[in-house]
Amino acid sequence: MSANIEYGTTGKPHPYHIVRPSIWPLCSAFAGMLLALGAIFYMHDVKIGEFSFGLKGVYLGIFAVAACMFFWWKDIIYEAVKEKVHTPIAQIGLRYGMALFIASEVMFFVAFFWAFFDASLFAGQENMPARVEYTGGHWPPPQIETIPAFELPFMMTLILLLSGCTVTWAHHAIMEGDQESFIKGLGLSVLLGFIFLCFQVFEYTHAAFGFTEGIYSSTFYMATGFHGFHVFVGTVFLGICWMRAKKKHFTKESHFGFEAAAWYWHFVDVVWLFLFIAIYWWGSLGGTVASH
Repeated sequence: MSANIEYGTTGKPHPYHIVRPSIWPLCSAFAGMLLALGAIFYMHDVKIGEFSFGLKGVYLGIFAVAACMFFWWKDIIYEAVKEKVHTPIAQIGLRYGMALFIASEVMFFVAFFWAFFDASLFAGQENMPARVEYTGGHWPPPQIETIPAFELPFMMTLILLLSGCTVTWAHHAIMEGDQESFIKGLGLSVLLGFIFLCFQVFEYTHAAFGFTEGIYSSTFYMATGFHGFHVFVGTVFLGICWMRAKKKHFTKESHFGFEAAAWYWHFVDVVWLFLFIAIYWWGSLGGTVASH
């Protein structure tokens, strides 16, 4: 190995990041267990004497998981900004990790699309009498008043596509070392993400059907609702990057924290396009006779 490597690693100079012992993986495991147990106790209404857990365990678990995320990621930011141990070689591993995470998220949404297309393409499946009774062999079910695709959903689509453009603008800006444009692009992306979420809340509160009103509403809310949650996560992700950008944490040479957020945001954009086409537009076409 060349002797002129000057990366900010401890000990003998090398391009790899040897992670220090950390308490946060263990704490995160216990926090996840606490959240799971809290959810189980809530769903089964577990009581100890007169004491009922209710949602207390769930809230405590969410707080524990959020605390572990905050302190663990705080350490990672310190490693990147102060210790400068995220060398080009180390960033390759980070990129692989983020790519695999997004791949797992793709499969997460595949399950919801699978459920939607199974219900919509086979609404008249003979071995599912409850479904046939509800849909009448048609999709969407005749009793459902669908949301017009080219009204509010179309505007939400334009907002998300515009946010993808502003994220790309920010990415190109940091690649050129233009910190001012980078901060502006990130700020606009966060604002557009927040506006999208506001419109989705408005859409849900004005929808003519509820979550438990049959297979159409269940698949609709599961798919679009989890996408909305991902938009919320992505908006927080970009918001933290915006705050870090104002502190000059990102440079032309080292900005993977933002790059990961940009990848995630583009993934969220693409999923929405599939949702808009499949669920809002195709899935709402009246009079579609489903296959038996």
